[in-house]
Amino acid sequence: MGVGNGEMALNAETLLHTPLHAEHVALGARMVPFAGWEMPVQYTGVIDEHKAVRGAAGMFDVSHMGRFEVHGAEAGRFLRHVCTWDMTRLEPGEGHYAASCDDAGGILDDVYVFCLHPERWLVVVNASNAPRMWRWLESQVSGFDAELVNTHKSTAMIAVQGPDAISRLGGDFATFIKPRRCAEADWRGRRLFASRTGYTGEDGLEFVIEADAAPDFWRELLDAGITPCGLGARDTLRLEAALLLYGNDMDEETNPYEVGLDWVVTLDDGADFIGKAALQRIQAAGVDRKLVCLRAEGRGVMRHEHPIMHDGSAVGVVASGTFSPTLNVSIGMGFVPPSLAGEGTEFEVDVRGRSLPVKIVPRPFYKRPKRG
Repeated sequence: MGVGNGEMALNAETLLHTPLHAEHVALGARMVPFAGWEMPVQYTGVIDEHKAVRGAAGMFDVSHMGRFEVHGAEAGRFLRHVCTWDMTRLEPGEGHYAASCDDAGGILDDVYVFCLHPERWLVVVNASNAPRMWRWLESQVSGFDAELVNTHKSTAMIAVQGPDAISRLGGDFATFIKPRRCAEADWRGRRLFASRTGYTGEDGLEFVIEADAAPDFWRELLDAGITPCGLGARDTLRLEAALLLYGNDMDEETNPYEVGLDWVVTLDDGADFIGKAALQRIQAAGVDRKLVCLRAEGRGVMRHEHPIMHDGSAVGVVASGTFSPTLNVSIGMGFVPPSLAGEGTEFEVDVRGRSLPVKIVPRPFYKRPKRG
């Protein structure tokens, strides 16, 4: 859910603005088209903002991501039908990551689902897929006692991430919201949703608040000493944490088993869901490629779609690649045959005609240190 290849909208006149657009402009952010929205790619610089999140606390406007609520007595059963993971296992205050697949097992989107109440749920989808996912969910809800409510434009979403994120937010967030949990609270008379989730590899919270209250909430976070960060740093952070990006690391031609998402596929609950039969066949037969973590052994930066070479032949392709500000070297994720997917296997990545030595390393590249 970061800055992806091929997702840049080109017509500035049709770009959408988040409720925080004026705040970004006032702070001098560099604004760019992304997935149909005009978004801040950086403020002071990608590396500075990356290090602010790794070292203290940073915040991101992620209001471009789709937000849909599902209401009704069969809301949980409907979400189980459209997700690979059994969402009916969630209790109020819990959330879980999953994929939504087509009948062939291809990934339509990766989603995060939160149970707010047995009859009220929140689904967060990727910005680039939001309109399509809304239409798809609408096409599937018939036959369920459930209603879809689109809150994409009426709310804003802000992610606060970093080792000091929770302490700078104040309050009792750390006590009452455990990892992958969520809660709702009152903020100046407005309903504030908070989840202990993120896309950076750091601790933190993701907030959803009514659109007209978002600028004041953003300014309060600024006053708490939280650094504003753009989509550029969000992408380098998520790749260091080896978190998947739709459109780069997965799409409709990709199934969950190829990208290490077998843990979000529930096949033992007896329930039917879209893509189940195909995923059962894929699980039994095995996959033809696997997504692995690649770390450069020399100077150069691997990027999306760079060929992966082994013994002089192309054997795969880089899905996501960048320079890691934390590790001070290029890192990437790419698809290779299962026979070559073992840790330590060496390859060369063709970086515009230059050979860059790389090898497979454990996932993730970066894991936040435990704090005493």
